[in-house]
Amino acid sequence: MRRCVDYAIANNISVKQADIQARQYKLSYDQARLSQIPTLAGSVGGSVNSGHTQNPTTYQLNTVTSFYSNIGVQAGVTVFNFSSLRNLIESDRLSWQAYLANSEKTKNDLTLNVANAYLGVLLQIEATQTAESQLHLSQSNLDLTRKQVNAGTLPELNAAELESQVSQDSATYISSKGQINLDLLNLKAYMGMDAAEPFDITTPPVEDIPVENIADLQPDIVYAMALVSQPAQRMDSLLIAAIRRDVRAISAGRFPTVTMGGGLSSTYFKYSNIPADKYFTQINNNFAQSVGININIPILNGGALRTNYEKSKLNLQNGLLARDQDNLTLKQNIYMAYTAAMTALQKFEANKISVAASEKSYLFAKKRYDVGMLNTIDLLTNQNNFFSARINLLTSQFDYVFKMKILEYYKGLGVKLTKGGN
Repeated sequence: MRRCVDYAIANNISVKQADIQARQYKLSYDQARLSQIPTLAGSVGGSVNSGHTQNPTTYQLNTVTSFYSNIGVQAGVTVFNFSSLRNLIESDRLSWQAYLANSEKTKNDLTLNVANAYLGVLLQIEATQTAESQLHLSQSNLDLTRKQVNAGTLPELNAAELESQVSQDSATYISSKGQINLDLLNLKAYMGMDAAEPFDITTPPVEDIPVENIADLQPDIVYAMALVSQPAQRMDSLLIAAIRRDVRAISAGRFPTVTMGGGLSSTYFKYSNIPADKYFTQINNNFAQSVGININIPILNGGALRTNYEKSKLNLQNGLLARDQDNLTLKQNIYMAYTAAMTALQKFEANKISVAASEKSYLFAKKRYDVGMLNTIDLLTNQNNFFSARINLLTSQFDYVFKMKILEYYKGLGVKLTKGGN
């Protein structure tokens, strides 16, 4: 089963989409971190002008063709109100972590679905084997009865009734075999595998599937552990923390922002008919430096800052409500899973008794039939009751195992169908 899960995680589209979403948030976080670095930009330009032109260095007017070139470097940095920037960066980091948890949740949900589909295939394989045994049993009874009919010790009606039963059991067996293929297709769909690709699974006995003691899976204990271990709950906590940082960042935006900037620049100018200093001589002579400070003070902006601040607080309230709803749903699911597991266990134990009783009844009926003390209909009734009891036992056993796997999943134990976890 481990290989099925690994293949599914590597190929399932939903998992790939969740991974891409997490990587997008990582890029946003990386970009936010880089925004702390001072800006630095260089520029270079040139132009050719023809007509009435003013010399930018002597300010004389001339009507002539001229060439102008400039080069420069500019830098800027925020020196106050880093609180807003730092909170935005931390918000992006927490959002990235939240969607990593979401990616993990997607993988866990897929693992549970693959395990359920895998168990469905195992159940159908065992049900098919039981149906095959039923068919062989009916065929054996028919062969024996046919001999007795030919010998004149039993009427033809007995053989006809058993032929009908063989036909029904054959149809059940064929239908059960076909269901295996349908269940395999369902498993392949979860795995992201091509439906036409050949595929088969190992079939460990259901008795070998490890199951925790239900006494260790009390719902209150499982819930307390799930609040910490489940990725959906971690995602909620991280998103709330990210929204809190957004609130702080927007609040800080109501205060002044101070930035500093500076630059280096120079120019070159030449008329086509007038000699001029060489390029690097002019660049050196016209070299200039600048430094400045800018204070941005929010005063009136149509209420945008206050509105955004109030919206951010409402987003926080909504995030808290979403977390509470998710926790409530988680608790309900765990308590329902525990109740379902207890019910499945009780049904499993009851079906064990039913199989033992129906088998005993069938064996007594067979002995009476063999000596002519029981008619065929009564024999078939006992035989079918035995077959139904065996199917019910298989179904209840697999149902119990899966219900326990859900509880183990909520407890944070993962989903293991073999002792080695494979």
